[in-house]
Amino acid sequence: MAYRGSLLSPCKTLINLFQRQQFSLHPNRLIPNFLTLTRTHMSTESLQKSPFESNVSTESLRKSPFESNVLRILRNEIVYQSEYAPPHQPATEFNTFAVEDRPGEQCVTLRGRFGENETIKIEATMFDGGVMVPKAGDDTDSTTEDMCLHISLLVDISKGEGCVLGFICSSWPDHIEIQKVYIVRRDGSFTQPCMGPNFRDLDKKLQSALLEFLKARGVNDDLSVFLHEFIMNKDRIELIRWLGKVMSFVEK
Repeated sequence: MAYRGSLLSPCKTLINLFQRQQFSLHPNRLIPNFLTLTRTHMSTESLQKSPFESNVSTESLRKSPFESNVLRILRNEIVYQSEYAPPHQPATEFNTFAVEDRPGEQCVTLRGRFGENETIKIEATMFDGGVMVPKAGDDTDSTTEDMCLHISLLVDISKGEGCVLGFICSSWPDHIEIQKVYIVRRDGSFTQPCMGPNFRDLDKKLQSALLEFLKARGVNDDLSVFLHEFIMNKDRIELIRWLGKVMSFVEK
């Protein structure tokens, strides 16, 4: 299946997260003015001071009609997204893998082990592309198509402190494809490692052997199905979180 778009989107960390703050308004109090009044009582003139205190309260700050409209639309969108397709609590494990999902980030990490000395680390992006495919079960109209979404995977398999065997993979809704196989050192001595030939240019038997190598370690079609469901749910969570942060910023 041909992939349109960048093969691998880097996992990025969002910075400068806007947090909601609440402000309390306090009335401004003017300093009292003391007026001197002169009064005459029984031919005796005396000065008396009568305090005259004036309290002035500022009007409650109000948003402009434009900002109020933006806030109303954001609130409605949050309610709609939360009720129409409410996200569920993200899974924390899949088969032998522990799932690490960091809110606000555009990738998810899975960690596992194989045998006595192999460590497996998988980094999966959010949806980063896709292709149009014929709609499933629609034999009457050949022009009807669905979007088949794509997730990029980095699979690192290491043994101790030596080299890391890496795989660049494409995760489709029902299967995984290998794009590249490469070797890097943990100490970073290979600043620009050779990424090897295109996987499809390899001998067919070698392709099958490498696919079986990954499947034995749990990197298989079932994992791809799980990742698409997980990322679909994460995409909704991140959308609602983003809407809330935008609304908090406008409210300030």
